[in-house]
Amino acid sequence: MKKIAITLTLLISILSLNAQGLLSEKKKFTKQDTLRGAITPEREWWDLKYYHLDISVDPENKFIKGKNTIQYEVLQTNTVMQIDLQEPLVITKALQNNRTLEVEKVGNAHFVKLMDIQNKGDVNAIEVYYEGNPREAVRAPWDGGISWKKDKNGKHFIASSCQGLGASVWWPNKDHMYDEVERMDISVNVPKGLMNISNGRLEKIEQKDNNTTTYHWSVKNPINNYGVNINIGDYVNFSEVYKGEKGDLDLNYYVLRDNLEKAKEHFTDAPKMMKAFEHWFGPYPFYEDSFKLVEVPYLGMEHQSSVTYGNQYRKGYLGSDLSGTGWGLKFDFIIIHEAGHEWFANNITNIDIADMWIHESFTAYSENLFLDYYYGKKAASEYVIGTRRSVQNDRPIIGEYNVNSEGSGDMYYKGANMLHMIRQLVDDDKKWRSILRGLNSTFYHQTVTTQQIESYLSQQSGLELNSIFDQYLRDVRIPILEYSIKKRQLEYKWTNAVDHFKMPIQIIVDGKPQWITPETHSKTLKLPTKVSEIEVDDNFYVAVNKT
Repeated sequence: MKKIAITLTLLISILSLNAQGLLSEKKKFTKQDTLRGAITPEREWWDLKYYHLDISVDPENKFIKGKNTIQYEVLQTNTVMQIDLQEPLVITKALQNNRTLEVEKVGNAHFVKLMDIQNKGDVNAIEVYYEGNPREAVRAPWDGGISWKKDKNGKHFIASSCQGLGASVWWPNKDHMYDEVERMDISVNVPKGLMNISNGRLEKIEQKDNNTTTYHWSVKNPINNYGVNINIGDYVNFSEVYKGEKGDLDLNYYVLRDNLEKAKEHFTDAPKMMKAFEHWFGPYPFYEDSFKLVEVPYLGMEHQSSVTYGNQYRKGYLGSDLSGTGWGLKFDFIIIHEAGHEWFANNITNIDIADMWIHESFTAYSENLFLDYYYGKKAASEYVIGTRRSVQNDRPIIGEYNVNSEGSGDMYYKGANMLHMIRQLVDDDKKWRSILRGLNSTFYHQTVTTQQIESYLSQQSGLELNSIFDQYLRDVRIPILEYSIKKRQLEYKWTNAVDHFKMPIQIIVDGKPQWITPETHSKTLKLPTKVSEIEVDDNFYVAVNKT
């Protein structure tokens, strides 16, 4: 990846995984959007149990061929199953009990017509064979697909990335977030001299007679589709054992051969990350599958137990500080941010991509908490406040439901600042930590909705947070604290806000902090002395207007 300087314009594009999402006008959705984003009748009747993705990768021809064995439980009787695979890949055949099944293609949705009676409670399986040249990622990971690159020694360097676009861009599956497969095996055949690194643990390496090698990986925990990955290159491995909350955790690192010594020095941020995040969020959610950092030819992504890394062994974001405060250069952004997704995205997963703030707001906020753990609250506050410079307030953070449509890229740092404000309202660090850990234990290995997360935060904090969520997740405006001072009386209210907005805020009067609870109608407060100015705690992401 070419070294680049981060400008505000580039940062804006970085924070949106969907380039079209930067358009403010309302998108017109198609039947394909609904087939991709909705829980269709051909999806809801069966529950995923197990995948075995068994493929061969031909780097010279950028070609993939293989099959996915899909085991499922019948929830209700039906004989048509939706399997997703994106063009130009093609399904060559589908089998159940060695019988060939009819497949009707409707764009990227394939409706497999089963011949056997599907009795409720039965656990059945089909095999889906496919092949072709998958979509090539032009600007991974934001556009998605397969990156077909070469390292500086001329050896193939290949990786998948497909958040938003969908895992069906490179393998056939039930491509909707609501149903995670319970466990998975991944077998990838590559030319001799290359390694494939995927999720979970390496179970076996099989040498083939045709001068190829198959790497067999096994995932023991539920995994979302976009979190599944292949990474192929001239890798070398080193590892360490982290003494974590649930015992010994294997930390494995796979890097290009020439970067081994550099990685051994730089990847010390990984155990530091694990220590901080286990403190804040609870035990790493996938001890059985280990934790890996895998070097890739793009910036990086949060693939479960196989976090990909391409930050060029630099602190910050490619050597730049997203906050402009200096604190962002205290850690490797990709190691901290993408690994933070193991708790928020991989452990707790949104059902609909419209709620992707659950992944990105909490994980952007985790950068702040990493700094808090090692450098204190002042450093953490300065960092998260500094990231406001990237917020665009262009569209609501929550997107359109049932059409695979994510919201604004503000889900990163506007969302992080919203969580930072809620921490101020809780005003008890021990309780706040308990809430974050409780999220990860209550919703352990689950897919969730925004309503579930909002309700949990409100209930556990004991605060009325509904209007705050409405303001920051569903509206584009930043609320204004409008106030005036007449002699010894402060008159104040919220403007530029949703009608029911009611958020306490800390102000400083004569050097002393004081809480007030503005609403959208005027309220008054008698001041202890005559003052001319009121300061507002800058931990709150609001504007101020003195009238």
